Amino acid sequence: MKIPLVDLKKQYLSIKEEIVAAIKSVIEESAFIKGKYVENFEKNFAAYIGAKHCIGVGNGTDAIFITLKCLGVGAGDEVIVPVNTFIATAEAVTLAGATPIFVDCNEYYNIDPSEIEAAITPRTKAIIPVHLYGQPADMDEIMRIANSRGLMVIEDAAQAHGAEYADKKVGTFGTAATFSFYPAKNLGAYGDGGAVVTNDDKLAEKIRMFANHGRVGKYSHKFEGVNSRLDGLQAAILDAKLKHIDEWMEKRNSIARIYDDKLGGVVAIPKVLPGIRHAYHLYVIEALERDRLQASLKESGIESGIHYPIPLHLQGAYARLGHKRWAFPVAERVAERIISLPMFPELTAEEVSVVADVVKNFTTATK
Repeated sequence: MKIPLVDLKKQYLSIKEEIVAAIKSVIEESAFIKGKYVENFEKNFAAYIGAKHCIGVGNGTDAIFITLKCLGVGAGDEVIVPVNTFIATAEAVTLAGATPIFVDCNEYYNIDPSEIEAAITPRTKAIIPVHLYGQPADMDEIMRIANSRGLMVIEDAAQAHGAEYADKKVGTFGTAATFSFYPAKNLGAYGDGGAVVTNDDKLAEKIRMFANHGRVGKYSHKFEGVNSRLDGLQAAILDAKLKHIDEWMEKRNSIARIYDDKLGGVVAIPKVLPGIRHAYHLYVIEALERDRLQASLKESGIESGIHYPIPLHLQGAYARLGHKRWAFPVAERVAERIISLPMFPELTAEEVSVVADVVKNFTTATK
């Protein structure tokens, strides 16, 4: 039995008629850039998240960069980010002209609020909590710190479409939130795409202009911006998929419960923060002999992943910041143990059981 980490074709086949109809409509109307399909998706996604505004952009990295620029973050400023995340979070800070300041993670793999205060300096302008793997960060504590210190909060929700904290969807706590629609995301396009959501009217207007060359008219530009627009085809595809996202998230949660039941007590399964709804973009366990386990899974026809094997402070891209090994011990420790098991809504209970059995058999044999 071959079991992939994610299977985008199965999802496509399950809603093929809707997707084909959406693509056909855009092509027949030549509505490729801006236009009603983008507007419809922006309106519907904002309503789904519970925000006033959604601005579609080219990708999730641009979403963070553009938001930072429009909030006035730049040279000489510092932005606090988790050290265990995809490079895009920190990369966008650098692109904006600021310096990323790393903070270790906690047992939930999210930024540790207890470590944030020590990272704040007079140059700190914002905090970017990442809702990693689909689990919301501790937004009550993060917002308490931010509000007490006069800092902005930009939620990186690239992996957490539909996740909830305190009965509110992530993306509604900070000044703004950013999303990626990379194909493998819980809400994925058929190419690159991203969005910013916010309740701030002036910020939304500025982001919309900045992402479209600072434009106020076809050839009238209030300021310099960039070209980062969600195109009509991707917007129409995303709008078709949006109708299914809650159903897909419930299936992800059902799969996670099967994994939990079968692997609890065998390996370290994901710890879930009380009072949240996990989106389970990824199902991540910890294994002491992670690399050997991954090889065993591969031999059994099961694909797995490691998200992410090298914390940002140990990446060559950030050698200039001067961090040494074990500067962020929790992130470094888990980076040696984490492994992502297959997780997508179309996985069958039988397939999940097969994956769990391989993990259990390997763990038992190596004890």
